[in-house]
Amino acid sequence: MQPTVFLGSAAVVIGFVTLGVGWPQAAQQAFAALQSAILTNLGWFYVLGATALLVFVLGLLVSPYRHIRLGGQDSEPELSYLSWFAMMFSAGMGTGLVFWGVAEPVMHWSDPPFAATAEGGPVREALRLSFFHWGFHPWAIYIVFGLSIAYFHFRHELPLAPRSLLYPLIGKRIFGPIGHAVDILATVGTLFGVATSLGLGAIQINAGLGRLWGVPQAESIQVVIIAVITVIATISVVSGVQHGIRLLSRFNIGLAGVLLLFVLVAGPTVYLIQLFISAFGAYLQQFVSQSLWLDLRPDSQWQFDWTLFYWSWWISWSPFVGVFVARISRGRTIGEFILAVLFVPVLITFLWLTVFGGTALHGSVLGDSGIEAVVQQNASAGLYAMLDQLPLQTFTSILATLMVVVFFVTSSDSGSLVDDMVTSGGHPHPPKAQRIFWAVAEGTVAATLLLSGGLQALRTASLTSGLPMTLFLLIACWGLLKALRADEQVAGIPSRKALRD
Repeated sequence: MQPTVFLGSAAVVIGFVTLGVGWPQAAQQAFAALQSAILTNLGWFYVLGATALLVFVLGLLVSPYRHIRLGGQDSEPELSYLSWFAMMFSAGMGTGLVFWGVAEPVMHWSDPPFAATAEGGPVREALRLSFFHWGFHPWAIYIVFGLSIAYFHFRHELPLAPRSLLYPLIGKRIFGPIGHAVDILATVGTLFGVATSLGLGAIQINAGLGRLWGVPQAESIQVVIIAVITVIATISVVSGVQHGIRLLSRFNIGLAGVLLLFVLVAGPTVYLIQLFISAFGAYLQQFVSQSLWLDLRPDSQWQFDWTLFYWSWWISWSPFVGVFVARISRGRTIGEFILAVLFVPVLITFLWLTVFGGTALHGSVLGDSGIEAVVQQNASAGLYAMLDQLPLQTFTSILATLMVVVFFVTSSDSGSLVDDMVTSGGHPHPPKAQRIFWAVAEGTVAATLLLSGGLQALRTASLTSGLPMTLFLLIACWGLLKALRADEQVAGIPSRKALRD
């Protein structure tokens, strides 16, 4: 244990849970006020920061630094490509993509922020906006954190913890109060980011149980779901990366692949292929303008509700995904890391949004499927409403619910492992007792957020923890660039003195 980081992080979490349980109305009011202040005054910072991180990553990809290996020049990857991709995708998107895969395109179609162009139409525009929120920006954010951690840990034997990102800037002071503060921030941010996904996952599992067996939609049911899944996740995280987490991730990717293929074949296949090509083209055409767009309409909440929520969510997740992806990426080159993390998950994500969201939109545009009304009333039920339009509704609903459960577990166990590594001073194999503590803490925070404000509390937790993390990531870019320049100037693995100089 790193006492300062562990106890400091635990104190923040316990204080938050105490506030949410003891004074739920005051917590709701505080969440609402804080969310309004951040969105109104600092929304531009999220937009500019996320785009700057993407530009930095693309610059690294075409630079000579792409040949540097994460580890010694003879280092070999410990995981196959399949396991690497499966674990990366399950950690990076997982529950959130399943939750919003149908609901978001339908919402953008029914309530579009822009007038659709004549050649594109509202369906392509709805999918383009969904691509934007789930595309290159979030994975670039993850890359900045993950690549920096992996570089400093595997090439310079620094701790597998966020504090290491500041080593080129402050040297050994990362082992003092500044480093402790950064690790506490990352631990709490990870906890809130994962808890947000756990809350969304519990809501969707509840919706699936309601569709299948008439289980009512209620916060009490969702808290029970969180408790049950937390127990499963705890068992998984105790077993470690090579066993529980790896096997569950591969199993879940298999489930997702089966469901994706079924909907593609049983749904409007040709229409989906055409829609994918068209929406992807529109995404690329408007990429730069959308990346720097700020909604200046005084009566509009669209960017607040969507883009800023997503950017803050990805940023608050970045310590979790970054440390986890770094942990499983030894032996990869910087170029290989960026190509794999930036392009492979994005392609899978776009296919998912097209197949599930496009099938739902096809039913809404060409027929009275009723999906729009379902999504407006309960976004978590959108997936099941779409599956009801296809054959084998009961079987696919069971499969979808099982998939959400396993995504839920992989998000929780990966997040618990990351929090344990950070609060253990960056040790890659942290103690199991602390893994149990963080797994239970994540479930407790998720339940507290649901009870003290529902989706608004989940959004505010991400917004709040993402704000300081954005500044930290921008500083980390500077530190990584300085370290890479030092690596270029000396032979072999550079010394820490070379980094400081």
